[in-house]
Amino acid sequence: MAKEHGNSESASTAQELVPVAQYVRMSTEHQRYSTENQTLAITEYAERHGMHIVRTYEDSGKSGLNIRGRTGLQSLLRDVQQPAVPFRAVLVYDVSRWGRFPDPDEAAVYEQTCKRRGIKVIYCAEPFTNDGSLSSTVLVGIKRSMAAEYSRELSVKVFAGHRNLVQRGFRQGGAPGLGLRRQLVDENNVVKGQLTRGEKKSIQTDRVVLVPGPADEVETVRRIYKHFLEDGMPERVIASNLNRQQIFTDLGRPWTRGTVHQVLTNEKYIGNNVYNRTSFKLKIAHKQNEPSEWIRRDGAFEAIVPPDRFAQVQSVIVARSAHIDSDHMLALLKHLLEQHGVVSGLLIDEEDGVPSSSAYRSRFGSLLRAYSLIGFTPKRDYAYLEINRALRRRHPEVLAEISAGIDAWGGTTARDAATDLVTVNGEFTTSLVIARCKPTPAGTYRWRIRLDASLQPDVTVVVRMDHANKHPFDYYVFPSIDFCIDSLPIRENNGFTLDAYRVDSLQEFYALSGRSLLEAA
Repeated sequence: MAKEHGNSESASTAQELVPVAQYVRMSTEHQRYSTENQTLAITEYAERHGMHIVRTYEDSGKSGLNIRGRTGLQSLLRDVQQPAVPFRAVLVYDVSRWGRFPDPDEAAVYEQTCKRRGIKVIYCAEPFTNDGSLSSTVLVGIKRSMAAEYSRELSVKVFAGHRNLVQRGFRQGGAPGLGLRRQLVDENNVVKGQLTRGEKKSIQTDRVVLVPGPADEVETVRRIYKHFLEDGMPERVIASNLNRQQIFTDLGRPWTRGTVHQVLTNEKYIGNNVYNRTSFKLKIAHKQNEPSEWIRRDGAFEAIVPPDRFAQVQSVIVARSAHIDSDHMLALLKHLLEQHGVVSGLLIDEEDGVPSSSAYRSRFGSLLRAYSLIGFTPKRDYAYLEINRALRRRHPEVLAEISAGIDAWGGTTARDAATDLVTVNGEFTTSLVIARCKPTPAGTYRWRIRLDASLQPDVTVVVRMDHANKHPFDYYVFPSIDFCIDSLPIRENNGFTLDAYRVDSLQEFYALSGRSLLEAA
């Protein structure tokens, strides 16, 4: 968030002062780092050094581990690249307020973005001047590494604290779910009352446990188990029945197969406290953890489903996914077709005794492939699926061509097999996106561009396919800090700014981006 500042000085005085901006960020770990206190210290620094704050960029309650969600810093980086920048420096309280990035080089990249435009970044509370000298460069690097290490150490300590609390039977985060409620207790386990949705504890020594919720919700949970075990209903049918009866989830939403499945498989309904199923340490990447990594305390809460009944449900779920040979799977699918005259993913998932649609996709490569093997042709035009498959096959070919082109310009490339990110010269990462061309009713063309935000590449290369989706039409090269999602090249003509990044052939791409990327590195 950016704020303009009015000028309370006289015109002549303001002209003598150096116009600067300030960037303030508050996470949640220390009150002394509140944005108000940062602003006070920065203002005092500005007054001592003949500066006038003309703009404020603020990120309140935002982690410094990455730039996502930090709209203030993003706005600052965009503004410093505009033709006319209304300030000559950015004042920041200290190095850690700029960010505690796990990779200290990321902080350096954002600072360098400012410095390339002649905008200095000044850390007001640090005991050194950030003037680009050898000593200040070394100190800033050390401070950045210290900030990153602080985050790593804090992550370890927080995780250890959560693990201890979970093993003692206390709930850590997350909505309680249908049929359960969060109950607040003090350090002596004395009940203090229930927390409503969105409400948080206000005293650090208080703890949270799960207790049975309203009787009607508990009854709904038990009905789900009854329908599954005794009535033989699959999850999607159970969801349909609940929705027809106007019985909704704890969030007030209609039921789906997934939400019913979650009720049937979550151990909290038998009183077990399970933590660390997934992790997002240092906000780098979400990870599904192996059961051996889960932290648990069995029997921590009062169960609303008998443990033996829960175990029966798990046995049924495991048994239905047991190995079935391909001929049998196709026979079941053909029988379904004879019954209904059509088949679909939804119909497959709702049919008892038939493997799920995902099982057919996994076994035969796609539902269309399975359909063709039983002689069924859907009425819907699925040509776009074939196009998408062709583009997926084209992806590694184009990636190899780009890597070869960069190598030809004297650079080095290394491809990550898991993510397809290409690291150039060991210094920055590049991702490749191939965009399918789609005609509109008006006779024009649009390109569907999907970016994987989780990869966070330094540079994204977008290859737009021609109108037949057989050959590349043109190429766009996007540095991560130079564009936003709203400005992707989805049209045939995308304006001067985007066309400045565009090239029309792979050879031109090598000549332009290959050389310039290597020089930038």
